[in-house]
Amino acid sequence: MAHYAVLDSNNIVIQVHVGKDEDDNDSLPSGCSSWEEYYGAKRTSYNTRGGVHCGQDGQPDGGTPFRKNYAAIGGSYDPVRDAFIAPKPFPSWTLNDDTCAWEPPAPRPDTEKGMYWDEDTLSWIEMEI
Repeated sequence: MAHYAVLDSNNIVIQVHVGKDEDDNDSLPSGCSSWEEYYGAKRTSYNTRGGVHCGQDGQPDGGTPFRKNYAAIGGSYDPVRDAFIAPKPFPSWTLNDDTCAWEPPAPRPDTEKGMYWDEDTLSWIEMEI
């Protein structure tokens, strides 16, 4: 099943719902040229992150990515990039133009430990358990 993001007049995602696949034209209602038109929404892919479609294991699977990222309620749709962009998580983070994902000013350490971003120090902090 396909997912569709309903947008408000400012291209903010207000709903995401499941619908028919775009190639399921046998049941397309008369007068509609696509399921996007019928639903009045933009198609989004649950398995797409940073412009890459991944399988259930989280690894790229060669599937078709839709609009860079899965639509997030409260996020936005950029019609120029034809991409969904999540809400900005922190003021210091910047948007990667290729992936349309937010990136911190310092990369997350490559560790199995839990980490969180501290905006005051602009650094990653290890979680204490």
